[in-house]
Amino acid sequence: MAFEAYLAAAHGALDRVAREQGDSIRRAGAAVADALASGGILHIFGAGHSHLLAEEGFYRAGGLAAINPILDRRLMFFDGALASTRAEREPGYAAEILEREDVRRGDAGIVVSNSGRNAVPLEMAMALHARGVSVIAITSLEHSRAMASRHSSGRKLYEIADVVIDTSIPAGDAAVALPGTSIRMGPLSTVVGATIIHSVCIEAAARLLDRGVAPPVLASANLDTTSQADLERTLAVYADRVRYLDVPRNDRGER
Repeated sequence: MAFEAYLAAAHGALDRVAREQGDSIRRAGAAVADALASGGILHIFGAGHSHLLAEEGFYRAGGLAAINPILDRRLMFFDGALASTRAEREPGYAAEILEREDVRRGDAGIVVSNSGRNAVPLEMAMALHARGVSVIAITSLEHSRAMASRHSSGRKLYEIADVVIDTSIPAGDAAVALPGTSIRMGPLSTVVGATIIHSVCIEAAARLLDRGVAPPVLASANLDTTSQADLERTLAVYADRVRYLDVPRNDRGER
């Protein structure tokens, strides 16, 4: 069956990440742990469908509370799908987006771009790096190396980041050829990217525990054992850094 080919491709990509990207995931987890241990946070950014991974990491049951998703209306289809594609290629736009964010030296940042060739993700990585942030790239090296950069520098995302995690996804993202046609379907970047995001966060949490630091992990709001007060208490520590947290700031400033 055609769908089985897609599931097999997803399993294959995840297996390859497990075999080949372990060192990069460990290094990324260490960078995030360092940021959180020193009172910083993790920023996650992606344009187009990659913005889904910024949302996936944020306010997630079983995820870290110390995550700031860098989201932008023009890059999220609200103003049009093709407009989003144009915006992702716009030089200088990353700086405008970052002006709205509280980014500090010692934070960590994940920039997601499957192709790694467009201006906004590249310039976001550059801008974060310039502000003293450890930059982690989630990208497809196969796709990125096969295409020319669309940035004036001629560089790709993987050439800018401190840590690069390769999604092992084929160029074009569509992993399955429909029998008897030239049609390809089955994007993998979201499935694999989400797995990598959570892998990095889990590695960071384990490293914090090794240091005797309790990781700020969110429990599901839909468990009877989790109260609204529990969630607010965990999130309030980061309310001054994360734009989308609608809870009062922890008066004691605890982290």
